[in-house]
Amino acid sequence: MADFFREVDEDVRRDQLINIWKQYQNWIIGAALLIVLGTAGWRVYDYYRLKNVEAAGARYAAAQQLASDGKAAEAAAAFDAIAKDGAKGYATLAQLANANAIAAKDPKTAAAAYDAIAANAAIDPAYQQVARLRGAYLRVDFDDPKAFEQRYAGYASPDSPYRNAYRELLALADAKRGDFTGAAHWLELAAADPTSPPALRARADAFLTIVQAGAVPTK
Repeated sequence: MADFFREVDEDVRRDQLINIWKQYQNWIIGAALLIVLGTAGWRVYDYYRLKNVEAAGARYAAAQQLASDGKAAEAAAAFDAIAKDGAKGYATLAQLANANAIAAKDPKTAAAAYDAIAANAAIDPAYQQVARLRGAYLRVDFDDPKAFEQRYAGYASPDSPYRNAYRELLALADAKRGDFTGAAHWLELAAADPTSPPALRARADAFLTIVQAGAVPTK
């Protein structure tokens, strides 16, 4: 008797499945096709994306080789081309590398290039911050010290990721204009910050001793 009821139950379930299939088969087939087509489309997209990234990587490596070989003009042109039409990550790296290549011969133009990267909201904030700091390292040598402080003091605040690097640069700018009190202020902040790299803290301590003695030349 138990076998009989089980067979009846199985027949009922089979009939229910057949009815469901007849009622919804077009939807089921359509959904299956969408899944297949979607998977195929993703695979095609992923293939071409990887190919583009690999091509951009090869172009970037070639540009770096030109820079290593001392072919500054050719390297700059190659980096500029990647920055214009390369994959997003490599395009940003190319902009930074292009500014690096320019810096040795034309610091002011390189600083402007770094500033453009830092001001571009489409670029990853991490790259913006790096570009801004690199620009500051160049500008401290030729900007008016007071203008330099006004430009970068905000990036020396406690919540700034590169605050201690900016504090060191601001101290140098103050020392250049003979403001040893201002220089000591920035150096004390850098030296007291537990997040300062050991090398930076050591430089700050050493420079602070000199600044407090008033022995730093103004030129």
